This record gives sequence, structure tokens and C-alpha cells, in this order.
Amino acid sequence: MMSATVKENLELQLLEMEMLFSMFPNEGEINLLDKNALVYVQRHLNDISEALPPQIEYSLSIDMDELKVKVDLHVTLPHEYPHTPPRLFARSSALDRQQQLQLNKQLSSYFGSLDSGELCICGAVQWLRDNSASYFRNSKLASKAAPEEKVATTTFHRMWIYSHHIYRQELRKKIFDNAKHLNLTGFCLAGKPGVMCVEGVKENCEEFWRVIRYPNWKHISCKHVESEETEGNGDSLRLFNSFEDLQFQAHGDYGLRNDYHMDLGQFLEFLKQHQSEHIFQILFGVEGRYSDK
Repeated sequence: MMSATVKENLELQLLEMEMLFSMFPNEGEINLLDKNALVYVQRHLNDISEALPPQIEYSLSIDMDELKVKVDLHVTLPHEYPHTPPRLFARSSALDRQQQLQLNKQLSSYFGSLDSGELCICGAVQWLRDNSASYFRNSKLASKAAPEEKVATTTFHRMWIYSHHIYRQELRKKIFDNAKHLNLTGFCLAGKPGVMCVEGVKENCEEFWRVIRYPNWKHISCKHVESEETEGNGDSLRLFNSFEDLQFQAHGDYGLRNDYHMDLGQFLEFLKQHQSEHIFQILFGVEGRYSDK
């Protein structure tokens, strides 16, 4: 049985979700990462399921009406929320990377001023509406200067690739050379298992995947793809500044599988730092949609 404190937290989280659904009633304004997340929480509160439900993760599409732009607020609620802060990240295709980082820094500062135990997502939405105008000023002026000009759109892609292992130097060189040639950012984590992430223009990501898969790389799969239409080149959506060579201290046995030779704890922390914590479960517990056939 869960403690009364956790039960109270989950009840408050559902109450806040009800408020948000009334604030964002249109289709596509609230997107749950797991469509059944609220059902799992309710079943747990009703003692139908003993297992602790997964954390509620979702994004809000917030219209900045006067600016004619949107901000997507990505939210992860720990089971201890609202007694611990939620994990939030605001993103907009109208902001470059530096503007986005500054906006999220100020958003975090705002949350640091709140008292523990307060439901605060509605407050975060209002804060973004009240305080984000200055970050969009440059793009707003540019759109006024050339109202007739059509801005080219790009499909931005992020591919999360899993391999049984990545060891050989010539293979790693091939990975880095192709990422650089195709203007992709992300990382390569060598070892057993091996993990790669590439992000950039969709066509370039798909070319990278085609090149590294063939002719004979076995036991490799693309576990997850994130894709978004954006104006310009999509650089504002990048989570990584370059294509990194990750090196973590290796261990022998994590109590999960004997072949996890990299430090999964350090890797999870790395993902958290790049707003990608949700990928950990996808990489190590969910079958991907691309296979190695």
C-alpha cells in the first residue's frame, strides 16, 4: 500500500490536471506522453492496482495570442509533487537556443520562489504568458518587416539508436565522420550496450541511419524518433551543441543484466541534463519501431 502522503500528492495531481483540461479544452493542446497515465493513477488511488503508477508526463501548447507564436511547456510530475518541484522545460520554434535557455533559467527562478506544497503548473502557464514577450521580440519584428515572405519549414528529427555494443575504432570513426558531414548533433556512447543520438534535418538523420546500418551491423535498432515541423533550420530545437564522445566509468553488473557494462546511473543523469530522461525507459525497456531486419 502507498503512504497517505503519496496518495494525497496523486490526488492533487489529478485535480490540477482537471483544471488544465478546462483551461486547454481543444484537441492537441495537452499531450500526455502515456495516454493511459491518468487511468493508472486513478486505478492506484482506488486500490485496484498495487503498483505505483508511472509519473505523469505531458506537454502544453500555449498560445501567446498577441505575439502569434506558441510555447510548448514539457512537464514531468514526480510522485512527490507538489511537495517537490515538477520538472519543466519550455520550448518554442520561434526562439533560438540561447533565448530558450534564458527563458527556462528565469522560469526555474520563479519556481524557486514558491512554497513547497503548492500546485504550480497553472502558475507556470500564466508566468510564461506574462514574461516571455521580450524573448520573442526579434522574431516578431522580423515577421513584420517581411509580411509577404514565406518562411521555409524544416522537419527536425531526433533519433535514439541502441546497439548491443559499440567497440571498434573504425566503426566509431565512421559514426563521427558521418555525423559531422551531415551537420548532426548528439552523442555516441561506446561500450556494451552502445547508444547513439543524432538530431538535425530529417533527411540527414535518415541518411546517417542508412549509412551506419549497412552493410553488416547486426543487433542495432532505432528505438525512438522525435520529429517536429519548424521554421528555418530547426537549430533552436537541438538539445546538444555538438556530436559528443561520451565516456562513463564502466561497471560489471547492475543487478539488471550482466551485459550492462556502462554506468547507467551516469547516463541517466546525462539524459536529465538534456531534458531527455524519458528516453531511458524507451532504450532499455521498450521495443523500438525500427528493427534491425
